[in-house]
Amino acid sequence: MPVKNRLAELHAEITAWRRQIHANPELQYDLPQTTAFVESQLKSFGVDEIVTGIGRSGIVAVIKGKTDTAGKCVGLRADMDALPMDEVTGLDYASTTPGKMHACGHDGHTAMLLGAAKYLAETRNFDGTVCLIFQPAEEGGAGGKAMVDDGMMDRFGIKEVYGMHNEPGLAVGEFGVAPGPIMAAADEFEVTIVGKGGHAAQPHNCIDPSPATCAMVMALQTVASRNVDPLKQIVVSVCTIKTSSEAFNVIPASVLVRGTVRTLDEGVRDLAEERVCALITATAEAYGCTAELRYERGYPVTVNHEANARIAADVAEAVAGQGRVHYGRPPRMGAEDFSYMLLERPGAFINVGNGDSAKVHHPAYNFNDDAIPYGCSFFAELVERRMPAA
Repeated sequence: MPVKNRLAELHAEITAWRRQIHANPELQYDLPQTTAFVESQLKSFGVDEIVTGIGRSGIVAVIKGKTDTAGKCVGLRADMDALPMDEVTGLDYASTTPGKMHACGHDGHTAMLLGAAKYLAETRNFDGTVCLIFQPAEEGGAGGKAMVDDGMMDRFGIKEVYGMHNEPGLAVGEFGVAPGPIMAAADEFEVTIVGKGGHAAQPHNCIDPSPATCAMVMALQTVASRNVDPLKQIVVSVCTIKTSSEAFNVIPASVLVRGTVRTLDEGVRDLAEERVCALITATAEAYGCTAELRYERGYPVTVNHEANARIAADVAEAVAGQGRVHYGRPPRMGAEDFSYMLLERPGAFINVGNGDSAKVHHPAYNFNDDAIPYGCSFFAELVERRMPAA
């Protein structure tokens, strides 16, 4: 079936919710306005249970179907946090808080899950239980891990779990999903290359960390080109280089370097860490410097369970129509902390089209409200198909 009629009727209301959240962005776990709004809406829908404070500031809402004879429970997840950046859209509902912006569409994800919640609470046309997961701190704070570590899956008896993210460049009304690894593990490194500073006219009296840093940046590119099987994917990016001096005539005493390593395979991930650390240390030493290194593993690879990815694709096709679901797409090298939930339970992560918009994490990005009925209908149809009413 296509977009559900009731959700089409609710489109304007859900859009208003989304724009209210958009105008009031909050970061990481500090989400008092957002969580209060979500909780208030859920109460007005008449859901059966609302539990707050899971994973510090996450919310789980429970809706029971007509019966629950088999103990079935499906989890649906949306993220709530914004990004620490300024908005340049000029919209009449643009961010009212300088330095904070919903530049990744989490406002839309939250609104779509609220829309599905309202529909499911009204209709309850399923046998089992649905848990609506409103997660904090996806943007670098590992809120998904925090909720899992707080015992969410066992506490609510969640048997399988699904999430959704908008995708600029994918047409509104279309979906994309694939089995297996779909998004990368994201690790990071930070190193201070320490030498001996001094006057730029007397380099022989110094140990210049800048040539060591330049050589290190180039050496790191050999991890992908010479250490990893060319049929496997890896990205090593140096993103910050900052010397301890900004003067034209001072050789700095140190250089700070930050970067990220993205992989889709745990074996490659292990190899990358080993080679990145070895190259940084050895290159610094070769230039007479020392390396003060921190290497941290971040979000794991996001891996869709094969059967659940197929289920998600079938549901998406029921909503969007034949030929509008892109199944089996290549993985992306971005990261997503829904990965922690997929490590605990079978499930899948799917993309919904945002149309021809600015890319996520761009100051001109805006979630496309035309996608709302499709996202809401996907969540609702998924519940009704996975736990059909007798």
